[in-house]
Amino acid sequence: MNTYEAIMTRRSTRRFIEKKVDDELIEKIVEAGRHAPSGGNSQSTHFFAITNRELLDKLAIMVRNSFSQMELRDGMYKSLVSSITQSKKGDYVFHYNCPVLIVTANQKDYGNNIADCACALENMMIVANEFDLGSCWINQLKWLNEDEGLLNLFRNLGLEESERIYGALAVGYALSEDGLPNRNPLPRTGNKVEWIK
Repeated sequence: MNTYEAIMTRRSTRRFIEKKVDDELIEKIVEAGRHAPSGGNSQSTHFFAITNRELLDKLAIMVRNSFSQMELRDGMYKSLVSSITQSKKGDYVFHYNCPVLIVTANQKDYGNNIADCACALENMMIVANEFDLGSCWINQLKWLNEDEGLLNLFRNLGLEESERIYGALAVGYALSEDGLPNRNPLPRTGNKVEWIK
């Protein structure tokens, strides 16, 4: 698969099988994220590759509890509305029970914090697709990046006082007939292009 194919066939995977992803593949995916562009070549994105099932389960409960305490407001981002609504029902697992969750953090007072994490996440999604792994961008932790419980948990894992979480990536083998991620492209209905010659 070449780079163009990896980009054009990448789709989000939200159902994973319980199969361990080899450490070597995880390392390569994270390295792809580490080699993403960053503002002024700051290279300030901090990666947390989590494969510990107990920790992943604990995170799911913490996130569900935090979202269940939030109130819905008019004009709220639809993904956030979904997270809150499902959490209030008690059946929400923000990371889709993935075997690997790669969390990205950056300096909270740095103007490109979200952009740099986004570039890293995109690189990792493309490489995961090349390795026949499914992946899904997880933005829920960004909504909770001032949640004291989550901050303390991640500080114990190495998050610096000056850092906040701006994104995450669920990675694993897709729950599908052939074990491969869905690669059927969706039609483009947005993302206008103006070509000025």
